[in-house]
Amino acid sequence: MATATGVGSMPGDDLAEIQKLVLDELADAMPHLVELPARGIHSGMVGRSLALLDTLGVDLQPAGWRLTDAAGVDHRRARSRLAQDLDVLEEQAQGWEGPFKVQVAGPWTLAATVEKPRGDKVVSDHGARRELAQAFAEGVRDHVRDVRRRVTGAGPLVVQVDEPALAAVAGGGVRTASGFGRHRVVHPPEITEHLGWVLEAIAAEGAVPWVHSCAPETPLDLLRRAGARGLVVDLSVVGAGDHDVLATALEARETVVLGVVPSLDPERPGDVTDTWVVDRVVRWLDLVGLDPEVVGPLLGVAPACGTAGASHDWARRALVLARQAAGHLPG
Repeated sequence: MATATGVGSMPGDDLAEIQKLVLDELADAMPHLVELPARGIHSGMVGRSLALLDTLGVDLQPAGWRLTDAAGVDHRRARSRLAQDLDVLEEQAQGWEGPFKVQVAGPWTLAATVEKPRGDKVVSDHGARRELAQAFAEGVRDHVRDVRRRVTGAGPLVVQVDEPALAAVAGGGVRTASGFGRHRVVHPPEITEHLGWVLEAIAAEGAVPWVHSCAPETPLDLLRRAGARGLVVDLSVVGAGDHDVLATALEARETVVLGVVPSLDPERPGDVTDTWVVDRVVRWLDLVGLDPEVVGPLLGVAPACGTAGASHDWARRALVLARQAAGHLPG
């Protein structure tokens, strides 16, 4: 049977309340550690991921996160917030047995977002982006161990690496500090290598590495070459050539999570039903020539992207629809 999960971010600022909601609504699927960016920059995707760095320091500057010689006050604050979130998860997941997912930002999204000590993005400097990726891989390794210690019944434990900026990195679309230029394209071999370090660290700790992006033109074939064993995509932005990549992944017994449930409140919520979601998935399987009975257990259903911008009611409804649709899919 297909599974259901959330992408990661949710609306609101009460972690205990939202984490309980996710554990309850996805109790027979794949719940996840929630991200609540409404609590501030320390709780967003990038801030939470930078909290994993130990050998590199970061701090907040007017332009955003920047590498520093030592951990600044905001780096320490992000670490403290993550530790508190994991404490809440540990308490609420007592007795949990089954699949569970956590999310981290990918090395290329960090490189496209974080600045070097003297300004401009890490992605602009070959040595800096290499150092950041390697340090982050070790931080993710420690994070997996910590989550395993806290959620002892998690199996499989999935680590979803979020790479919304990867398409811009690969296509030369990351803007310079001035805003008038763009950084050079980073070529596929280097992208694969750096992302591979993070995915290898996850796999080495016995977890399953997935990669997620809901950005158009993300090179999905590159993600597989880097070691992703699951792809999480917004089906509405998948390019024509990428349908074959997703089908090939399923044929290789890898997971594909289709983001088909609207991540923001639709104009007519009543039109979005579990039947509507199932129809979208079945039509896609017919498009790529795959038998739902065969690949059903490898499929996942999720919101199209994070639901932080949705109302509380719709964010909950999106998880319910994903769970119901997964239960109705063949296989």
